[in-house]
Amino acid sequence: MDDLKTDVLIVGGGLVGLATAMQLQQMQPRKKVTLIEKDHKVAAQQSGHNSGVLHAGIYYEPGSLKARFCVEGNRALAEFCERFEIPVIRCGKVIVANTDQEIARLETLTTRGTENGVPDLRILSNEELAEIEPHVKGNKALYAPHSALVDYKKVAEKYAAVFQNAGGVMHLNTKFESVTSTEGRHRVVTNAGEIDTQLIINCAGLHCDVIARKMGVDPKLRIIPFRGEYYQLIESRRSLVNGLIYPVPDPSLPFLDVHLTPTVDGAVDAGPNAVLATKREGYRRSDFSWADFGSTISYPGFWFLAARNLGAGISEINRSLRISVFAKSLQRLVPEIRKEDLVPGHTGVRAQAVDSRGNLVDDFRIEESPGAIHVLNAPSPAATSSLMIGKHVANKADLRINAD
Repeated sequence: MDDLKTDVLIVGGGLVGLATAMQLQQMQPRKKVTLIEKDHKVAAQQSGHNSGVLHAGIYYEPGSLKARFCVEGNRALAEFCERFEIPVIRCGKVIVANTDQEIARLETLTTRGTENGVPDLRILSNEELAEIEPHVKGNKALYAPHSALVDYKKVAEKYAAVFQNAGGVMHLNTKFESVTSTEGRHRVVTNAGEIDTQLIINCAGLHCDVIARKMGVDPKLRIIPFRGEYYQLIESRRSLVNGLIYPVPDPSLPFLDVHLTPTVDGAVDAGPNAVLATKREGYRRSDFSWADFGSTISYPGFWFLAARNLGAGISEINRSLRISVFAKSLQRLVPEIRKEDLVPGHTGVRAQAVDSRGNLVDDFRIEESPGAIHVLNAPSPAATSSLMIGKHVANKADLRINAD
């Protein structure tokens, strides 16, 4: 890549960066929008390693960006996929409760989902649950029929194609290294050359806080990577699962417990757990980076988080190392599952933003600084919400451009 000049530079070729680029180029057809991605393909990190679920929007605090963008994003992404002939499998989802405490939480979830505008939610009795998921153990369940499955790699590739067909420019194998700013312009140094731009949009996912600091911004958070490990059911046992099967979330724990997720290619994923990764792109247990691990353990917020969740953390490590423990967790949902039914599956890494007091940053966080917009927290349901996050960020960029 020779040195180039652009109006907007987007850093990161995941779903959020691509959705932003696609919509901004459509808003500003006379402006040059450029996207850089350090990997050799789009959706190489979180976007290409997720569970493939099109979420309905049940869990999130009413009025939050997550709640708004997930519910709207579910509809918008389904329409996008229909337009471009990307299959969406409407398998539905059950959230299963067995104890009185879980049933009470289920009722709270139902109220929350209804407030968020999730359509057609209903509580199932034990008998109704058995009709939908005959192998699931549950006294009651919340049924979300509009939860679905989609291939997010195909979605990302289509976002990229639409962006480029509209005149957008994309450079792969191009890593953001540094930036200098003078007189309202920014000179970005990459491993493939330099780029002069008016506006930078930071959609760097696992590295968004690093990019922000390189731009002189204190994001007041740090990305802590957590690896999620999946197993798959062997082919002869896939019939145990019809749709998405989830436990009732425990509000005292930072992440959802393991669940069962069919995939668009007919497999059934089981998981994920959540164990600390010692590298931001640490998809294997052996992956390690002194820089990334040092960034984690030198951050006070990590130690506050670890102290509050010590027991849960030890349990997750135990489940990661022992397939029998993993299987036992799944048996709370489907008692017939045995460890012999499981084979290793894929892994993902969640970029979890943590503040200096050890609190997980719950909502999407999008902040602005001179000459830049930063997407600083976009965990699940960011894939489902990608069109809405992209539209939100593109609108901010559009205002900036029109004001200059």
